[in-house]
This record gives sequence, structure tokens and C-alpha cells, in this order.
Amino acid sequence: AFGLYFPRKEYSENVYIDQPAGTPLLRIHALRDSHGEVAHFHLCQNLIISRARSHENHWIQIREKTGLLYLSKSMDREDFSLLSVGNWMPLSKVMLYVFLSSHPFEENECDSATRTTVFLSLINATAPACSSLTARQLCFTEMDLSFHIKENKPPGTFHQLQLPSVHHLCQNLSISYKLLADEGMPFRYNENTTGVSVTQRLDREERERYELIAKCTVREGFREMQVEVPFLVNVLDEDDSPPFLPNGTDTADAVVEFNRKEGTVLAALTVYDADTTPIYPLESSRKKYTGTIITDDPWISETFRVEHIFDEIHFSPNGSQVRGTQHEY
Repeated sequence: AFGLYFPRKEYSENVYIDQPAGTPLLRIHALRDSHGEVAHFHLCQNLIISRARSHENHWIQIREKTGLLYLSKSMDREDFSLLSVGNWMPLSKVMLYVFLSSHPFEENECDSATRTTVFLSLINATAPACSSLTARQLCFTEMDLSFHIKENKPPGTFHQLQLPSVHHLCQNLSISYKLLADEGMPFRYNENTTGVSVTQRLDREERERYELIAKCTVREGFREMQVEVPFLVNVLDEDDSPPFLPNGTDTADAVVEFNRKEGTVLAALTVYDADTTPIYPLESSRKKYTGTIITDDPWISETFRVEHIFDEIHFSPNGSQVRGTQHEY
């Protein structure tokens, strides 16, 4: 077991000049590897300004038990100048890491803990008026709604559609969401929290990718705006299924005729693996299922060899394509 994990590798959010301390920025979620795990979030390191430069983090904090990232100190123009490396552009980007553990953090755990990356766009202007924002800006960030969930793991909430920063800033607007999905998909949307949950353990060999739609409606007085964006869930593989022989064929006859040249193929057997796709470097896949001639005759060992070739193929269980591997010996 690998423990708790993040369903996204990256998050992004905007930070404006003079936003008040306490302003929520975004909520980060974690999923469990096994029942009983409780997520604890932590910021260990400095704000990373560039590859060669970082600065002590005085402005951003995270709530350990909820994953809510927020401003602990207002950022003024002097702070912006400090973090923008003397760059007078209206936007500067910094990066920070959020770390994850199943127990309260200790500082020496930062190097070994699971982490995700948050990109903050520091904008050298005050926050825009809500009326100037488009429905897309009010409802979703610029980052795609794309998630990775491990197969065979417990269900749980992995995303919140509502943007905490917008909800905090634009309380006079009514912003509501729906998750549009085909019947029977293992996901649930909670209207009260705007959280999206996976409701059961997923099986990658049954389905590798789910394509949903997140729909947002913004109402202000008699005016109504709607926007829809793709909401994608990819299922990560776990090595949980044995290889199998197509049609149960486990025997091949080899006929060796006179004066055959070296390299002549005499027989072939195929093995399918619905679990894994080709792994690079190539040698790591070859070592997983090796081809060996079992014999006591040294002449056979010297005269014949088994060659291993493998390719990615697609299976179609339940009408949905999933990747697998075809091994030829």
C-alpha cells in the first residue's frame, strides 16, 4: 500500500494585491489508499520564485484537516515586488508544495511525504469587480478539470466545484453547479458542499476513463449565464490481474526442417495482460514475463532461443476501451 494520495498533480489560483488576510484561495483533496486513513495537509517549504530563488512563506497557509489554502497575511505592492524578482510585469508566478500524511506532521517528514504542486499567479492589481468577470471566470479556474483515481481504493470526495475565492468575493451572486453524467457512473455531486465523490471502488480493466460535464449557472437579478466544461476522470492501474492465454492456447508445434537459417521463427505463443501497458525502459517490461526454454539437453539450449516482443493493445469490456499488453514469444 502506498497510502493517501492526491487526485491532481497540480493546482492553480490567482492572488491579488491587498486581498484581506483570511481570504480562502482553493481547497485541496486527498483520497485514501485504505479504510481508516485520515488526511493531514501541510506546507513545508518556501515559496519558489524561480529555479535559483525562493523566499520564506509569510502569506499562505493551509488548514491541516480540510486542505483549505488561504491568505494568512495580505499581500501589498512591496510584497509583490519582493516576489517578482524586480520584474515590473503585471503578473508573476510562484510555486509551493502541499504535503500529505496520514498523521499530524513533523517537519522532518517533508522530504519523504507525498506532495502536490500549487501555482500561484500574483497579480499586481486589486481583485476585479465581480460584475467584470465572465461566467467561465466565476465558475472555474483556467486549469482543466482532470483527475486521476487509483483502482481498487475506497470511495471519497476528490474535488469541490465551487471556487472558494470567488464565493468569498462575490456573495451577491448565485452560482450553482450540476454534474452531467451517464446513468450508472460511479460519481456523486453534493449540492450543499459542491463536492464530487467517487462512490465505489473502480476497476481499470472494466473502464479506464470517464468523461463527464460540469455545468455552472450564474444568476444576478434577472440575468442568467451558463457555462459547461469537460470533467475527466482517469483510472490508474494496479497490478491485480494475472496474464492469460487467448482462447486458452498454451501449446505451439515447432517443425524444424533441414538447413534452416539462424533467426528462423519456428513457433509462436501469445500472452495477453489486461493489467499493464508497456513500461519504459523496455527492459523493465521484458523482465516482468520472461521466456525461458526448460531443458536438460545442452544442444537445445545452444541451438534455440526465445525472443520476446510486446505491444500495447486495446480491450473493449462493456464497450469501453482499456489499454493492455500483448506479449509474443
